[in-house]
Amino acid sequence: MSLPIKTWFDALHQCQQQGKSYVLVTLLATAGSTPRNGGTKMLVCDDSAFDTIGGGHLEFEVIKQARNLLMDSTTTQKVEHYPLSSKLGQCCGGATNVLFEAFTEHTQHIAIYGAGHVSRALVPILAQLPLQISWIDNRQQMLDDIALQTVPSNVKLMISEMPADTISSLASKSWVIVMTHSHQLDFDIIEAALRRKDMAFVGMIGSNTKARRFRTRLAHREFQQQDIQRLVSPVGVLNIPGKRPIEVAVSMAAQLIQLLEPEKATKSQQKQAWRDNQQLIQSLVTTK
Repeated sequence: MSLPIKTWFDALHQCQQQGKSYVLVTLLATAGSTPRNGGTKMLVCDDSAFDTIGGGHLEFEVIKQARNLLMDSTTTQKVEHYPLSSKLGQCCGGATNVLFEAFTEHTQHIAIYGAGHVSRALVPILAQLPLQISWIDNRQQMLDDIALQTVPSNVKLMISEMPADTISSLASKSWVIVMTHSHQLDFDIIEAALRRKDMAFVGMIGSNTKARRFRTRLAHREFQQQDIQRLVSPVGVLNIPGKRPIEVAVSMAAQLIQLLEPEKATKSQQKQAWRDNQQLIQSLVTTK
């Protein structure tokens, strides 16, 4: 069991890991008598605050200002001057400048279906990114084994006898990665994910042959081609070689990191990269 977060630097690490917006507050130059010295920091989230700049009405006003910045949903910096007078309900008689550094994070949710070797290599990598991860399997023993280890705070283990049914509860614009122990289970999850128009990414591990068969089955289920093409399979950056679980996991993580940086790759560029990947696989299959 992890200890409660108390210090601003521990809270900062957790916010970055979970993709949570926050404001880092720093006392700058101080004059006269002040509750804390210059350089003192605290971290403010929309629902909590960590560490202290001295308490009292000053801290109350600072937290209020920090949360106002969070409501603007922009990454920004701002310096405010606070005289520690009766106006603030403080009798220190000094004054301080406070630096507000607001960091607005977008929390991307990803649902990973399957608790096999590749996902066990993949999740620890993804857990270091600003992601909220749901790790879903229908085998209690598999998840129990994982739970015996240290599970990152942004990873939620979920047992479901019918994993495809959990698709309906996913947040809008979630990413879905499918790699269960059963092809039929994979198909059920993929079908449910593609029926939701708001899933931002639907990927499946496997061979090009498996992907082709799934697309044919989807067509027989009367899926439109534009929806079938939303299935990214095989998933991963295909010029990363190797078939070991860690090698496959690194390939998949690299692709997802590209998706986390949309300003560096437009949607059309991403689609073109996926098409190039498909052509590369086809050429490799043909040469063999």
